Amino acid sequence: MWKSDELLKPIWHAFSALDVDKSGKVSKSQLKVLSYNLCTVMNIPHDPVSLEEHFKDDDRGPVSNQGYMPYLKRFILEKARDNFDMQEFNKMCWTLSYKKNMNSRSLLISNEDAFKVWCIFNFLCEDAYPLAILAEEIEYLLRKLLEAMGSSWNQDRFAEYKLQLSLQRNNGGLSAWELINLVGMAHFSKGMNRHTVSMGITQVYQELILDVLKQGYVMKKGHKMKIWSERWFILRSNTLSYYLSEDLVDKRGDVVLDQNSSVESLPDREGKKCLFVVRCADRIFELCATDKKRKQEWIQALQTCLQQVRLGLLSPHREARLRRQELRQKHTVEEEELTERLRQLQATNENKQIELEVMRKKLEEAAAIAAVEEERRKQTQTDLQDRYMLDLAREKMEREQMEQQVAQKTSELDQYLQRVGELEDMYKRLQGALDQQRTAKEEEEAMRGRQARLLAEEAGKRVELEQLHLQQQRAMCQVQAEKQELVEERQAQERALEAATLQLQTLEEERQGALEQYQEVTKKLTLAANKTKKWKTRVAEHEGLVRLIQPGHKGPQIMTNWGPASFTDAELELRKKSWQEKKNQGVH
Repeated sequence: MWKSDELLKPIWHAFSALDVDKSGKVSKSQLKVLSYNLCTVMNIPHDPVSLEEHFKDDDRGPVSNQGYMPYLKRFILEKARDNFDMQEFNKMCWTLSYKKNMNSRSLLISNEDAFKVWCIFNFLCEDAYPLAILAEEIEYLLRKLLEAMGSSWNQDRFAEYKLQLSLQRNNGGLSAWELINLVGMAHFSKGMNRHTVSMGITQVYQELILDVLKQGYVMKKGHKMKIWSERWFILRSNTLSYYLSEDLVDKRGDVVLDQNSSVESLPDREGKKCLFVVRCADRIFELCATDKKRKQEWIQALQTCLQQVRLGLLSPHREARLRRQELRQKHTVEEEELTERLRQLQATNENKQIELEVMRKKLEEAAAIAAVEEERRKQTQTDLQDRYMLDLAREKMEREQMEQQVAQKTSELDQYLQRVGELEDMYKRLQGALDQQRTAKEEEEAMRGRQARLLAEEAGKRVELEQLHLQQQRAMCQVQAEKQELVEERQAQERALEAATLQLQTLEEERQGALEQYQEVTKKLTLAANKTKKWKTRVAEHEGLVRLIQPGHKGPQIMTNWGPASFTDAELELRKKSWQEKKNQGVH
């Protein structure tokens, strides 16, 4: 389900575009049109009565954005589900806002590319209104854009631009239209043609907004017809979609990745190299990359995606954006704490300066009082010199004591000034200690980043070792199964051989019995033939053979001892052949 903050940003652009005089208020009729368009795009039933009921006490004059926000949250955003196209939603808000804020004639990019930059701005900008993208996110976007265009990054040039931006703006951020001008005027992509810039913007848009982790042509083996076909695959956070070509017009299917899905490499077979397989709950997809490097890239991307699905994490770019926001918040808190500590130190120093000034004034007052007393004493001594001659020694003694007191006060003042110098030195040392602490924190953060990277690499190696262990176990199970099949096949062959041997013995016994029967029948036939011959001879000699002439067949007749034969010549030949074959089999 889409978050309300992600939906509010495009709506804020559309509302700001309707606010022509920048007063923060929009007429009710315009809000009705905006609400109707939002409900249509987001597949929400439109309720025009609720808007009238919400603003029934404000029938005349414009409606403020503070008044529209409760209606927007209650009747639109709280009813929103995932059954609408986010790109169409952004297109609608973009159409309402870009004509009043963007001058497309001065840009080197198309309106479609400007729309993609606008969507990227809504993804990377802060959640505070008015919306602005900070310098760190601008650097992140420009780095990815130049990387997609195949250009190198110039850190010094961006540092100058960042300094100018911080001098011009207190927050150091840009609006959406200023970011479009920055990209569209090719400030950081000079020398690139429009096609290259457009391809770079499209790649970054697909990566950040459409959550495309990887895409490219891969050979796929058919599910019903086992033939290999080239398809354009797109890997998102939990789905692997494939199309007929890279124009994304003819979509052929989706592979939903869940916690039970897996990916593994396959050995070369069927004349195909660089094979790997994606196993899901209901189907298995056999794929073939163009080379080993692309195969490893696809396997690594799929494994990363599956690991995020198992851990229940967002897409990598959303996780990275959240981490950058948390890091910025942490730095802001640290800077506020450091500022507060410096303010406290400055307040302490100011209090010390005030105390020193008070002591200095007291010393000056004491010196003035001493000077007045000295002048009075001199005047009294002049006036009463003759009268107080005896007291001269006493007055001299008192003057010496006073001088000792002044010397003591002066010594105390020097000691106090020395103490102030020590305090200033301690303040400088404290400043150095704070700098060292800041440096130590930065080194600690870097060490933590390296430690996290090492832990991630260790986790990847552990996953690879587990996969190798699983592959080894599968291979051992397969070898044991093949061994069991060979044993069973050998036993079956032995049983078949024994059965064939028994059958051969039975056939041999049957052949011997048939041969003996044939010999007995032959003997009987011989005896019958001899007996018939004797009877024919006897009848011919004694009685004669009388036979009436009768019409018969035109073909030759075969005679037997009982008269004309009961079968033809062809049948006789077949009987001879059958008898000869049985005889040969009996001999063998």
